[in-house]
Amino acid sequence: MIRTTFAALALSTALAAPAGALDLSAMTDAEKAAFGEAVKAYLMENPQVLVEAINVLEERQQAAEAQNDKVLVATNAKDIFEAPADWVGGNPEGDVTVVEFMDYRCTYCRKAYSEVEELLKQDGNIRFVVKEFPILGQESELSARFAVAVKQIAGDAAYKTIHDALIGFRGAITLESLTRLAEENKLDAKAIMQRMNEEEVTAVLRANHQLAERMRISGTPAFIIGEELMRGYAPLATMQEIVDGQRG
Repeated sequence: MIRTTFAALALSTALAAPAGALDLSAMTDAEKAAFGEAVKAYLMENPQVLVEAINVLEERQQAAEAQNDKVLVATNAKDIFEAPADWVGGNPEGDVTVVEFMDYRCTYCRKAYSEVEELLKQDGNIRFVVKEFPILGQESELSARFAVAVKQIAGDAAYKTIHDALIGFRGAITLESLTRLAEENKLDAKAIMQRMNEEEVTAVLRANHQLAERMRISGTPAFIIGEELMRGYAPLATMQEIVDGQRG
C-alpha cells in the first residue's frame, strides 16, 4: 500500500511538474529501479490513470491543431476568401463565409452538397465560395476544368447550373459527355471545350492546389467556416453550430 501511494504521488508530481523538475539523473541506479517498479505497480493497479492521461493529451493536441489551423486561415485569408476566380453563392454580403474545397467525383462531396444547399436555404446570411480541387483522377480533372471553363466563358449563373449537374452526374465523365452537357444547357460547347486546356483554367486549379498544400488539406470535402478549418464531411447541424460560433 505504501509502495502504491508513493508511486501515485511520484507519478502525479511528474505529470504536474515543469519539465526537468523531476531529476532522474540525480537518482542512484537502485533508486531509479525502485521508482520504476513503484510506478509500474501503481499503473497496473490503476490503469484508468493511463486512459485519463491519454484523453488529456488528445485534448491538448486537438486544441493545438485547432489553433494552428486558425493561424493557417489568417495567413492565407486573401487567397481563401477573395480569389477572383472563385464562384460565390449564397448571400455575397453574408456575415460568415463558408469555403468548400471539393471534387465532383468525391462521394462525401456529393453527400455534403445537399447539406450545404440546405444550410444556405435556412440561413440567408452566409456567403458561400467553391474551390475546385480535383484530386481523384482524370474524371475529376475533366469535371473541374469544364466547370471553371464554363464560369470563364458563360458566367456565374451558367457555372451554378453546371456545378449542380456535375455533382449529381452518374455516368462517365468524358469529353463527349461534357460536350453534351454544355449543349443541353445551351452553352457554347466548342468555346468551353477549347478553354478547358488553356492556361486561364490551369492557373485556377494550380492556385487551388497550392493553397490546399499550404493549408495542409489533402482530402475532400474540406471547409473553412469563418476562421475555422474543418477537414471532411459534417452534417448540417454541425455546420450550423460552427457558423453560429463564428458569429459569437
